[in-house]
Amino acid sequence: MKPPNHSHPNKKKHKSHNPVSKFRSDLDKCTKNKDLTAAISLYEFALAHKIPLSQHHFNCLLYICSNSLADPTSKHAAIEHGLRIFSHMLANNTNPNEATITAVARLAVAKGDGDKAFELVKGMRKYNVLPKLRTYNPVLMCFCGGLEAEKAYLVEEEMLKARLRAEEAELAALLRVSMECGRGDKVYEYLHKIRGCLGCVSGPMAEAIENWFGREVVGEDLDEGLVREAVLRNGGGWHGLGWIGKGKWVVVRSNVGSDGRCCGCGEQLVCVDIDRVETEKFAQSVASLAMEREVQSNFTEFQNWLDERSDYEAIVDGANIGLFQQNFADGGFSISQLDAVVKELYNKNKKWPLIVLHNKRIRTLLESSSNRELLQEWMDQGLLYGTPFGSNDDWYWLYAAVKLRCLLVTNDEMRDHIFELLGSSFFLKWKERHQ
Repeated sequence: MKPPNHSHPNKKKHKSHNPVSKFRSDLDKCTKNKDLTAAISLYEFALAHKIPLSQHHFNCLLYICSNSLADPTSKHAAIEHGLRIFSHMLANNTNPNEATITAVARLAVAKGDGDKAFELVKGMRKYNVLPKLRTYNPVLMCFCGGLEAEKAYLVEEEMLKARLRAEEAELAALLRVSMECGRGDKVYEYLHKIRGCLGCVSGPMAEAIENWFGREVVGEDLDEGLVREAVLRNGGGWHGLGWIGKGKWVVVRSNVGSDGRCCGCGEQLVCVDIDRVETEKFAQSVASLAMEREVQSNFTEFQNWLDERSDYEAIVDGANIGLFQQNFADGGFSISQLDAVVKELYNKNKKWPLIVLHNKRIRTLLESSSNRELLQEWMDQGLLYGTPFGSNDDWYWLYAAVKLRCLLVTNDEMRDHIFELLGSSFFLKWKERHQ
Protein backbone atom coordinates (compact mmCIF):
# COMPACT_ATOMS: atom_id res chain seq x y z
CA MET A 1 0.00 0.00 0.00
CA LYS A 2 1.30 3.46 -0.94
CA PRO A 3 1.65 5.81 2.06
CA PRO A 4 -0.36 9.06 1.94
CA ASN A 5 1.42 12.08 0.51
CA HIS A 6 1.50 14.47 3.48
CA SER A 7 3.73 16.91 1.63
CA HIS A 8 1.12 17.83 -1.02
CA PRO A 9 -0.86 20.47 1.01
CA ASN A 10 2.37 22.12 2.16
CA LYS A 11 3.67 22.09 -1.40
CA LYS A 12 0.48 23.76 -2.64
CA LYS A 13 0.67 26.32 0.18
CA HIS A 14 4.31 27.02 -0.64
CA LYS A 15 3.44 27.49 -4.34
CA SER A 16 0.73 30.02 -3.52
CA HIS A 17 3.32 32.14 -1.67
CA ASN A 18 5.81 31.96 -4.53
CA PRO A 19 6.19 35.62 -5.74
CA VAL A 20 6.59 34.57 -9.38
CA SER A 21 3.46 32.41 -9.38
CA LYS A 22 1.47 35.07 -7.54
CA PHE A 23 2.61 37.72 -10.03
CA ARG A 24 1.52 35.63 -13.00
CA SER A 25 -1.84 34.81 -11.48
CA ASP A 26 -2.57 38.40 -10.48
CA LEU A 27 -1.45 39.75 -13.85
CA ASP A 28 -3.90 37.42 -15.61
CA LYS A 29 -6.70 38.82 -13.43
CA CYS A 30 -5.65 42.41 -14.18
CA THR A 31 -5.59 41.72 -17.91
CA LYS A 32 -9.04 40.19 -17.79
CA ASN A 33 -10.42 43.14 -15.80
CA LYS A 34 -8.29 45.78 -17.60
CA ASP A 35 -7.35 47.16 -14.17
CA LEU A 36 -4.63 49.79 -14.70
CA THR A 37 -4.02 50.66 -11.04
CA ALA A 38 -3.56 47.03 -10.02
CA ALA A 39 -1.39 46.36 -13.08
CA ILE A 40 1.02 49.20 -12.21
CA SER A 41 1.23 47.94 -8.61
CA LEU A 42 2.04 44.48 -9.92
CA TYR A 43 4.74 45.91 -12.20
CA GLU A 44 6.35 47.70 -9.23
CA PHE A 45 6.05 44.44 -7.27
CA ALA A 46 7.88 42.57 -10.05
CA LEU A 47 10.68 45.17 -10.07
CA ALA A 48 11.05 45.07 -6.29
CA HIS A 49 11.22 41.27 -6.21
CA LYS A 50 13.37 41.05 -9.35
CA ILE A 51 10.82 38.82 -11.05
CA PRO A 52 11.95 38.10 -14.63
CA LEU A 53 9.46 39.48 -17.16
CA SER A 54 8.74 37.73 -20.45
CA GLN A 55 7.40 39.18 -23.69
CA HIS A 56 3.95 37.97 -22.63
CA HIS A 57 4.16 39.85 -19.30
CA PHE A 58 5.26 43.08 -20.98
CA ASN A 59 2.50 42.76 -23.57
CA CYS A 60 -0.16 42.21 -20.90
CA LEU A 61 0.94 45.37 -19.11
CA LEU A 62 1.05 47.39 -22.34
CA TYR A 63 -2.35 46.06 -23.39
CA ILE A 64 -3.86 47.27 -20.09
CA CYS A 65 -2.21 50.69 -20.51
CA SER A 66 -3.40 51.15 -24.08
CA ASN A 67 -6.93 50.10 -23.13
CA SER A 68 -7.02 52.72 -20.36
CA LEU A 69 -6.55 55.67 -22.74
CA ALA A 70 -10.28 56.22 -23.25
CA ASP A 71 -10.74 57.14 -19.57
CA PRO A 72 -9.65 60.79 -19.02
CA THR A 73 -8.86 60.08 -15.36
CA SER A 74 -6.34 57.36 -16.19
CA LYS A 75 -5.04 58.54 -19.58
CA HIS A 76 -1.98 60.40 -18.28
CA ALA A 77 -0.91 57.53 -16.02
CA ALA A 78 -1.49 54.99 -18.80
CA ILE A 79 0.79 56.92 -21.19
CA GLU A 80 3.51 57.56 -18.63
CA HIS A 81 3.67 54.01 -17.29
CA GLY A 82 3.12 52.38 -20.68
CA LEU A 83 6.09 54.14 -22.30
CA ARG A 84 8.22 53.40 -19.24
CA ILE A 85 7.32 49.69 -19.45
CA PHE A 86 8.21 49.64 -23.16
CA SER A 87 11.63 51.24 -22.45
CA HIS A 88 12.23 48.57 -19.80
CA MET A 89 11.25 45.88 -22.31
CA LEU A 90 13.83 47.09 -24.86
CA ALA A 91 16.52 47.52 -22.15
CA ASN A 92 15.76 43.96 -21.10
CA ASN A 93 16.55 42.81 -24.70
CA THR A 94 13.03 41.43 -25.03
CA ASN A 95 11.97 41.72 -28.66
CA PRO A 96 8.54 43.28 -29.25
CA ASN A 97 5.95 41.63 -31.46
CA GLU A 98 3.02 43.09 -33.41
CA ALA A 99 0.84 43.38 -30.30
CA THR A 100 3.63 45.31 -28.53
CA ILE A 101 4.10 47.84 -31.32
CA THR A 102 0.35 48.34 -31.78
CA ALA A 103 -0.11 49.07 -28.07
CA VAL A 104 2.87 51.46 -27.89
CA ALA A 105 1.82 53.24 -31.09
CA ARG A 106 -1.54 53.93 -29.45
CA LEU A 107 0.23 55.33 -26.40
CA ALA A 108 2.49 57.58 -28.50
CA VAL A 109 -0.49 58.87 -30.49
CA ALA A 110 -2.41 59.54 -27.27
CA LYS A 111 0.57 61.63 -26.14
CA GLY A 112 0.31 63.57 -29.41
CA ASP A 113 3.51 62.17 -30.88
CA GLY A 114 2.40 60.71 -34.22
CA ASP A 115 5.95 60.87 -35.60
CA LYS A 116 7.23 58.58 -32.84
CA ALA A 117 4.37 56.17 -33.44
CA PHE A 118 5.18 56.09 -37.16
CA GLU A 119 8.87 55.43 -36.49
CA LEU A 120 7.89 52.55 -34.19
CA VAL A 121 5.71 51.00 -36.86
CA LYS A 122 8.34 51.41 -39.59
CA GLY A 123 10.96 49.93 -37.24
CA MET A 124 9.10 46.62 -36.98
CA ARG A 125 11.18 45.23 -39.85
CA LYS A 126 14.30 44.98 -37.69
CA TYR A 127 12.42 42.62 -35.37
CA ASN A 128 11.13 40.54 -38.32
CA VAL A 129 7.58 41.36 -37.25
CA LEU A 130 4.70 41.55 -39.74
CA PRO A 131 2.32 44.46 -39.08
CA LYS A 132 -1.47 44.31 -39.26
CA LEU A 133 -3.95 46.96 -40.31
CA ARG A 134 -4.58 47.75 -36.64
CA THR A 135 -0.86 48.54 -36.25
CA TYR A 136 -1.06 51.40 -38.76
CA ASN A 137 -4.53 52.65 -37.77
CA PRO A 138 -3.54 54.83 -34.75
CA VAL A 139 -0.82 56.78 -36.53
CA LEU A 140 -2.89 57.15 -39.71
CA MET A 141 -5.83 58.54 -37.73
CA CYS A 142 -3.45 60.84 -35.86
CA PHE A 143 -2.04 62.41 -39.03
CA CYS A 144 -5.48 62.62 -40.67
CA GLY A 145 -7.01 64.25 -37.58
CA GLY A 146 -4.13 66.74 -37.46
CA LEU A 147 -4.59 67.56 -41.19
CA GLU A 148 -1.06 66.32 -41.90
CA ALA A 149 -2.06 64.95 -45.28
CA GLU A 150 1.42 64.21 -46.67
CA LYS A 151 2.33 62.18 -43.57
CA ALA A 152 -0.97 60.29 -43.82
CA TYR A 153 -0.19 59.39 -47.44
CA LEU A 154 3.24 58.10 -46.35
CA VAL A 155 1.53 55.83 -43.81
CA GLU A 156 -0.68 54.40 -46.54
CA GLU A 157 2.41 53.81 -48.71
CA GLU A 158 3.95 51.80 -45.85
CA MET A 159 0.71 49.83 -45.54
CA LEU A 160 0.80 48.94 -49.22
CA LYS A 161 4.44 47.84 -48.91
CA ALA A 162 3.27 45.49 -46.15
CA ARG A 163 0.51 44.23 -48.52
CA LEU A 164 -2.21 45.76 -46.38
CA ARG A 165 -5.11 47.72 -47.87
CA ALA A 166 -7.00 50.49 -46.12
CA GLU A 167 -10.56 49.59 -45.17
CA GLU A 168 -13.62 51.79 -44.60
CA ALA A 169 -12.40 53.63 -41.48
CA GLU A 170 -8.96 54.36 -42.93
CA LEU A 171 -10.30 55.34 -46.37
CA ALA A 172 -12.86 57.68 -44.79
CA ALA A 173 -10.08 59.41 -42.81
CA LEU A 174 -7.84 59.70 -45.89
CA LEU A 175 -10.72 61.07 -47.95
CA ARG A 176 -11.59 63.69 -45.34
CA VAL A 177 -8.01 64.93 -44.89
CA SER A 178 -7.65 65.17 -48.69
CA MET A 179 -10.84 67.23 -48.87
CA GLU A 180 -9.83 69.48 -45.98
CA CYS A 181 -6.42 70.12 -47.56
CA GLY A 182 -7.88 70.74 -51.02
CA ARG A 183 -6.09 67.80 -52.61
CA GLY A 184 -8.44 67.13 -55.52
CA ASP A 185 -6.14 64.52 -57.05
CA LYS A 186 -6.16 62.48 -53.83
CA VAL A 187 -9.92 62.95 -53.37
CA TYR A 188 -10.37 61.41 -56.81
CA GLU A 189 -8.01 58.55 -55.93
CA TYR A 190 -9.72 57.74 -52.62
CA LEU A 191 -13.22 57.95 -54.07
CA HIS A 192 -12.21 55.22 -56.52
CA LYS A 193 -10.66 53.14 -53.73
CA ILE A 194 -13.90 53.49 -51.77
CA ARG A 195 -15.87 52.46 -54.85
CA GLY A 196 -13.66 49.41 -55.20
CA CYS A 197 -14.10 48.02 -51.68
CA LEU A 198 -17.39 49.38 -50.30
CA GLY A 199 -20.90 48.57 -51.39
CA CYS A 200 -22.18 51.90 -50.08
CA VAL A 201 -20.98 54.80 -47.92
CA SER A 202 -22.14 55.85 -44.46
CA GLY A 203 -24.19 58.99 -43.82
CA PRO A 204 -21.28 61.16 -42.58
CA MET A 205 -19.10 60.09 -45.52
CA ALA A 206 -21.93 60.85 -47.97
CA GLU A 207 -22.24 64.36 -46.45
CA ALA A 208 -18.47 64.91 -46.76
CA ILE A 209 -18.57 63.89 -50.44
CA GLU A 210 -21.60 66.12 -51.02
CA ASN A 211 -19.81 69.10 -49.45
CA TRP A 212 -16.73 68.50 -51.58
CA PHE A 213 -18.66 68.52 -54.84
CA GLY A 214 -20.59 71.60 -53.67
CA ARG A 215 -17.35 73.56 -53.95
CA GLU A 216 -15.93 75.14 -57.08
CA VAL A 217 -14.15 72.05 -58.39
CA VAL A 218 -12.32 72.60 -61.68
CA GLY A 219 -11.66 69.62 -63.91
CA GLU A 220 -9.97 69.09 -67.26
CA ASP A 221 -10.99 68.95 -70.90
CA LEU A 222 -9.82 65.43 -71.72
CA ASP A 223 -9.59 63.90 -75.17
CA GLU A 224 -12.63 61.69 -75.79
CA GLY A 225 -10.55 58.99 -77.49
CA LEU A 226 -8.14 58.79 -74.54
CA VAL A 227 -11.05 58.46 -72.12
CA ARG A 228 -12.67 55.67 -74.17
CA GLU A 229 -9.35 53.80 -74.39
CA ALA A 230 -8.76 54.16 -70.64
CA VAL A 231 -12.27 52.88 -69.86
CA LEU A 232 -11.60 49.72 -71.89
CA ARG A 233 -8.16 49.26 -70.36
CA ASN A 234 -9.38 49.67 -66.77
CA GLY A 235 -12.25 47.21 -67.07
CA GLY A 236 -15.15 49.43 -68.06
CA GLY A 237 -17.08 52.07 -66.13
CA TRP A 238 -14.19 54.34 -65.18
CA HIS A 239 -11.12 55.87 -66.78
CA GLY A 240 -8.84 56.95 -63.92
CA LEU A 241 -7.65 60.11 -65.69
CA GLY A 242 -9.16 62.68 -63.35
CA TRP A 243 -12.16 65.00 -63.31
CA ILE A 244 -13.68 65.61 -66.74
CA GLY A 245 -15.04 69.01 -67.75
CA LYS A 246 -14.59 72.44 -66.20
CA GLY A 247 -16.82 74.44 -63.90
CA LYS A 248 -18.99 73.93 -60.86
CA TRP A 249 -20.65 70.62 -60.07
CA VAL A 250 -24.42 70.30 -59.80
CA VAL A 251 -25.08 68.38 -56.59
CA VAL A 252 -28.46 66.76 -55.95
CA ARG A 253 -29.61 63.76 -53.97
CA SER A 254 -31.37 61.16 -56.07
CA ASN A 255 -32.24 57.48 -56.41
CA VAL A 256 -31.28 54.84 -58.94
CA GLY A 257 -34.14 53.21 -60.82
CA SER A 258 -34.57 49.47 -61.25
CA ASP A 259 -33.28 49.87 -64.82
CA GLY A 260 -29.99 51.34 -63.56
CA ARG A 261 -30.81 54.94 -64.52
CA CYS A 262 -30.18 57.94 -62.28
CA CYS A 263 -33.54 59.46 -61.39
CA GLY A 264 -31.87 62.86 -61.09
CA CYS A 265 -30.23 63.28 -64.49
CA GLY A 266 -31.64 60.32 -66.43
CA GLU A 267 -28.21 58.93 -67.32
CA GLN A 268 -27.76 55.16 -67.60
CA LEU A 269 -25.30 54.02 -64.94
CA VAL A 270 -22.73 51.40 -65.88
CA CYS A 271 -21.26 48.58 -63.83
CA VAL A 272 -17.68 49.39 -62.90
CA ASP A 273 -15.77 46.21 -63.52
CA ILE A 274 -12.88 44.85 -61.48
CA ASP A 275 -9.37 46.02 -62.26
CA ARG A 276 -7.70 43.95 -65.00
CA VAL A 277 -4.60 43.16 -62.91
CA GLU A 278 -6.78 41.95 -60.00
CA THR A 279 -8.87 39.86 -62.38
CA GLU A 280 -5.81 38.22 -63.92
CA LYS A 281 -4.52 37.31 -60.43
CA PHE A 282 -7.94 35.86 -59.63
CA ALA A 283 -7.91 33.80 -62.85
CA GLN A 284 -4.47 32.45 -61.92
CA SER A 285 -5.69 31.48 -58.43
CA VAL A 286 -8.70 29.66 -59.92
CA ALA A 287 -6.40 27.81 -62.34
CA SER A 288 -3.96 26.86 -59.55
CA LEU A 289 -6.74 25.48 -57.37
CA ALA A 290 -8.30 23.65 -60.32
CA MET A 291 -5.00 21.96 -61.21
CA GLU A 292 -4.56 20.86 -57.60
CA ARG A 293 -7.92 19.08 -57.72
CA GLU A 294 -8.25 18.12 -61.39
CA VAL A 295 -5.95 16.08 -63.61
CA GLN A 296 -3.42 18.78 -64.38
CA SER A 297 -2.94 17.82 -68.02
CA ASN A 298 -6.70 18.01 -68.61
CA PHE A 299 -7.04 21.50 -67.20
CA THR A 300 -3.92 22.74 -69.01
CA GLU A 301 -5.44 21.41 -72.22
CA PHE A 302 -8.59 23.44 -71.51
CA GLN A 303 -6.51 26.58 -70.85
CA ASN A 304 -4.72 26.17 -74.16
CA TRP A 305 -8.03 25.52 -75.94
CA LEU A 306 -9.50 28.69 -74.41
CA ASP A 307 -6.48 30.82 -75.38
CA GLU A 308 -7.23 30.07 -79.04
CA ARG A 309 -10.91 31.04 -78.66
CA SER A 310 -11.00 34.24 -76.63
CA ASP A 311 -13.92 36.05 -78.27
CA TYR A 312 -16.78 34.65 -76.17
CA GLU A 313 -18.83 37.21 -74.27
CA ALA A 314 -20.82 34.74 -72.18
CA ILE A 315 -20.19 31.35 -70.56
CA VAL A 316 -23.10 28.99 -69.90
CA ASP A 317 -23.10 26.45 -67.07
CA GLY A 318 -24.78 23.80 -69.22
CA ALA A 319 -25.68 21.33 -66.47
CA ASN A 320 -27.20 23.98 -64.24
CA ILE A 321 -29.35 25.47 -67.02
CA GLY A 322 -30.42 22.08 -68.42
CA LEU A 323 -31.49 20.78 -65.00
CA PHE A 324 -33.12 24.00 -63.79
CA GLN A 325 -36.61 23.27 -62.34
CA GLN A 326 -36.58 19.74 -63.80
CA ASN A 327 -37.18 17.98 -60.46
CA PHE A 328 -40.64 16.69 -61.36
CA ALA A 329 -41.99 13.32 -62.50
CA ASP A 330 -40.34 12.34 -65.79
CA GLY A 331 -38.14 15.40 -65.47
CA GLY A 332 -34.55 15.26 -66.67
CA PHE A 333 -32.00 17.29 -68.55
CA SER A 334 -33.84 19.80 -70.76
CA ILE A 335 -31.74 20.48 -73.85
CA SER A 336 -34.51 22.73 -75.21
CA GLN A 337 -34.19 24.89 -72.11
CA LEU A 338 -30.43 25.13 -72.64
CA ASP A 339 -30.95 25.92 -76.33
CA ALA A 340 -33.37 28.74 -75.45
CA VAL A 341 -30.76 30.38 -73.20
CA VAL A 342 -28.04 30.01 -75.85
CA LYS A 343 -30.25 31.63 -78.52
CA GLU A 344 -31.31 34.43 -76.19
CA LEU A 345 -27.65 35.27 -75.52
CA TYR A 346 -26.95 35.31 -79.26
CA ASN A 347 -29.92 37.60 -79.90
CA LYS A 348 -28.65 40.03 -77.25
CA ASN A 349 -24.94 40.08 -78.15
CA LYS A 350 -24.89 38.77 -81.73
CA LYS A 351 -22.24 36.37 -80.49
CA TRP A 352 -22.60 32.72 -79.54
CA PRO A 353 -21.73 31.82 -75.92
CA LEU A 354 -19.51 28.96 -74.76
CA ILE A 355 -21.43 26.04 -73.22
CA VAL A 356 -19.51 24.02 -70.63
CA LEU A 357 -20.93 20.54 -70.11
CA HIS A 358 -19.53 17.31 -68.73
CA ASN A 359 -18.52 14.68 -71.33
CA LYS A 360 -20.59 12.09 -69.49
CA ARG A 361 -23.70 14.26 -69.95
CA ILE A 362 -22.88 14.87 -73.64
CA ARG A 363 -22.52 11.13 -74.28
CA THR A 364 -25.92 10.49 -72.64
CA LEU A 365 -27.59 13.24 -74.68
CA LEU A 366 -26.09 11.90 -77.94
CA GLU A 367 -27.88 8.60 -77.36
CA SER A 368 -31.13 10.36 -78.29
CA SER A 369 -31.50 11.01 -82.03
CA SER A 370 -33.56 14.16 -81.29
CA ASN A 371 -30.55 15.77 -79.57
CA ARG A 372 -27.77 14.77 -81.97
CA GLU A 373 -28.27 17.40 -84.64
CA LEU A 374 -28.27 20.30 -82.14
CA LEU A 375 -25.28 18.98 -80.21
CA GLN A 376 -23.34 18.37 -83.42
CA GLU A 377 -24.13 21.92 -84.54
CA TRP A 378 -22.79 23.32 -81.25
CA MET A 379 -19.63 21.23 -81.53
CA ASP A 380 -19.02 22.24 -85.15
CA GLN A 381 -19.36 25.92 -84.24
CA GLY A 382 -17.02 25.57 -81.23
CA LEU A 383 -19.78 26.45 -78.76
CA LEU A 384 -19.54 23.30 -76.65
CA TYR A 385 -16.67 22.21 -74.43
CA GLY A 386 -16.95 18.76 -72.85
CA THR A 387 -15.12 18.49 -69.53
CA PRO A 388 -13.23 15.19 -69.02
CA PHE A 389 -14.57 12.17 -67.16
CA GLY A 390 -13.84 12.41 -63.44
CA SER A 391 -13.60 16.21 -63.53
CA ASN A 392 -15.67 18.88 -61.81
CA ASP A 393 -17.06 21.12 -64.54
CA ASP A 394 -17.45 24.01 -62.05
CA TRP A 395 -13.72 24.76 -62.34
CA TYR A 396 -13.97 24.98 -66.13
CA TRP A 397 -16.88 27.38 -66.50
CA LEU A 398 -15.63 29.52 -63.61
CA TYR A 399 -12.11 29.83 -65.03
CA ALA A 400 -13.45 30.63 -68.52
CA ALA A 401 -15.75 33.36 -67.19
CA VAL A 402 -12.97 34.96 -65.12
CA LYS A 403 -10.23 34.64 -67.73
CA LEU A 404 -12.35 36.08 -70.55
CA ARG A 405 -14.07 38.66 -68.30
CA CYS A 406 -17.39 37.23 -69.45
CA LEU A 407 -20.95 37.16 -68.30
CA LEU A 408 -21.60 33.86 -66.52
CA VAL A 409 -25.07 32.35 -66.90
CA THR A 410 -25.84 30.00 -64.03
CA ASN A 411 -28.26 29.67 -61.15
CA ASP A 412 -25.52 28.15 -59.02
CA GLU A 413 -25.13 30.24 -55.86
CA MET A 414 -21.46 29.15 -55.76
CA ARG A 415 -21.50 28.35 -52.06
CA ASP A 416 -19.88 24.91 -52.29
CA HIS A 417 -16.55 24.16 -50.64
CA ILE A 418 -14.62 24.72 -53.88
CA PHE A 419 -15.79 28.33 -53.98
CA GLU A 420 -14.91 28.83 -50.32
CA LEU A 421 -11.31 28.13 -51.31
CA LEU A 422 -11.33 31.31 -53.39
CA GLY A 423 -11.91 33.57 -50.39
CA SER A 424 -14.85 35.89 -49.92
CA SER A 425 -14.14 39.55 -50.62
CA PHE A 426 -12.90 39.53 -54.21
CA PHE A 427 -14.96 36.49 -55.24
CA LEU A 428 -18.22 38.11 -54.06
CA LYS A 429 -17.29 41.31 -55.91
CA TRP A 430 -16.63 39.30 -59.08
CA LYS A 431 -19.95 37.41 -58.77
CA GLU A 432 -21.87 40.65 -58.33
CA ARG A 433 -20.55 41.99 -61.62
CA HIS A 434 -20.47 38.85 -63.78
CA GLN A 435 -23.12 36.30 -62.79
